[in-house]
Amino acid sequence: MKVLKQVLGIDVAQKELVVTLGKMYDDFKIELCAYNVFKNTEKGFLALSQWVEKLTDTEIKVRYVMEATGVYHQKFAYYLEEKAEDLSIILPNKISNYLRTLETKTITDKTCSEAIARFGLERKLDNWKKPKDIYRVLKQLTRERRQITDERTIVKNQLHAEEAEAMPHFKSIERLKKRINFLNTLEKEIKDEIKDSIKGHDQLIIDISNICTIPGVSILTAATVIGETNGFELIRSKKQLTSYAGLDVKEKLSGTSVKGKPTISKRGNRYLRSCLHLPALSTIKWDDNFRDQYVRIVSKHGIKMKGCVAVQRKLLELIYILYKNKTVYDKEYECKKNSVLAQKA
Repeated sequence: MKVLKQVLGIDVAQKELVVTLGKMYDDFKIELCAYNVFKNTEKGFLALSQWVEKLTDTEIKVRYVMEATGVYHQKFAYYLEEKAEDLSIILPNKISNYLRTLETKTITDKTCSEAIARFGLERKLDNWKKPKDIYRVLKQLTRERRQITDERTIVKNQLHAEEAEAMPHFKSIERLKKRINFLNTLEKEIKDEIKDSIKGHDQLIIDISNICTIPGVSILTAATVIGETNGFELIRSKKQLTSYAGLDVKEKLSGTSVKGKPTISKRGNRYLRSCLHLPALSTIKWDDNFRDQYVRIVSKHGIKMKGCVAVQRKLLELIYILYKNKTVYDKEYECKKNSVLAQKA
């Protein structure tokens, strides 16, 4: 039988790469023909390449498929990109959803790599492109700022507790205040560095300016969203984006006896979700479109957080549309759209 396709499914961990080699033949039969584990180091990459070369048909290019798992996949991805290999990096929720369709009862690194190999053989995948350096910088800086603000919240809570004691220790209070001032200084440095990083990129300046036409959305929010999505590199639709952020709704219904409450999955990028919380509150206050959606949902369900999450999801989708279409926010867009539809009817 003739080989049509060769895929290496890679499950990435901090210290190792668990791989499964799969092939599809001209009768569309899929065979998982080899399995191995390599170190997630330069030596491991070289050994993996040599192993793949021995087991594959040199006339048919191998496609490497892996999940976007934090930062641990990046070094190997850059290694493959330098070698001009066909590489696809898939959002984790896509692999998780696919894995549930297989008859796999035990989830291990090996079964995950097998699922990734099957996924690559069954689907037509795009080649991954190395993200621009500016996106990587924005992600690093916005995440560092988030860590600082989280730490500052902890210190502020400690200060509040110390001041509320019957007999507070004044030197401890003084040290806590110094720590807060120090963290404020660090945050300001990072914000300035983010602005300086953006200055040298004309198109990025325009994109962020467009996004910031949404009421309540700041440069920091825009930079976080663009950095966390690598300029929406792996995103192909609004649905995929909300799923990546963990803002998609999951619901459990079965017959008449099982009816769980719909909730957001939270199985996604927590940095995206958290950066949209305050902007959502601001848009609810200042923009009628978002306020109407919020009021409608809260009136129906009686849960304010549900309305706020819906606004966060709408905000994220709107940022994606403005970025892709290179346009600004039009508050009257919905009214104009409804008017056009009414005229056609």
